Amino acid sequence: MSGLSALLWDVDGTLAETERDGHRVAFNRAFEEAGLPWSWDVAEYGKLLRTAGGRERLLAYLEDRHDAPADPEEREEMASRLHRRKNAFYAERVRRDSLPMRAGVRRLMDECDERRVVMAITTTTGRANLDALLSVQLGASWRRRFAAVICAEHVTRKKPDPEVFALAIRRLGIDPAETVAIEDSPAGAAAAQAAGVPVVVTRSAYFADAHIAGALAVGPGLHTRRGWHPRPGGTTGQGSTDPAIRLDDIRAWLGGHLSLTRTARVAGRSWQS
Repeated sequence: MSGLSALLWDVDGTLAETERDGHRVAFNRAFEEAGLPWSWDVAEYGKLLRTAGGRERLLAYLEDRHDAPADPEEREEMASRLHRRKNAFYAERVRRDSLPMRAGVRRLMDECDERRVVMAITTTTGRANLDALLSVQLGASWRRRFAAVICAEHVTRKKPDPEVFALAIRRLGIDPAETVAIEDSPAGAAAAQAAGVPVVVTRSAYFADAHIAGALAVGPGLHTRRGWHPRPGGTTGQGSTDPAIRLDDIRAWLGGHLSLTRTARVAGRSWQS
């Protein structure tokens, strides 16, 4: 285990506040277009996020609605139809309003490019939603920046299942212990850890106070060195005033984790002997 080889990026909530400001708004537009008296405010949508996946989230909601179809097949058809319209409205909103990347994200991506650290996308959002966001934020050739792009169409199970990370690791051909996932939610962190991938958590609006155990580090965002636990341990360069999280910070967190892992293995062998 030699250190950091790759960063694996989640999308919704991690790259941008797409859940609150994008998907939720698009769902409401789809409901309105269909003449449905439903509207998800910020707080209600936060509760609905307990179900991973947009269509799955909508199905869970329909099960509790007296004004939704009672027949399961009809509910499935309604959910699929509304979800397709939601995705169209989401893409329109991203193009028109240009949902911004979270502060610090682009800087860290640029540093990965500069220092030749491999990057991958590990999300269970749909390909169309991913392309809509990153085409605006990173340009039409955004895929060239990533050695692997894994999204909903590539997996059968959503986070917290580790399938998306297991697939990314196979495609990259690297040791999961030498990667770091950037996530924002308990489900995302759990998925990474179940695949043996260490995780750094940049809390999003919906998971600002969520309990997330076992991460290398947890903090409010990549734009600041304040509020992180443990504190950033990397160097920002002599005389630097850069307040953001840098690759050296992530390397330091990962290095500490690997050191503890090696110590535990040595202690375990000594105890067994």
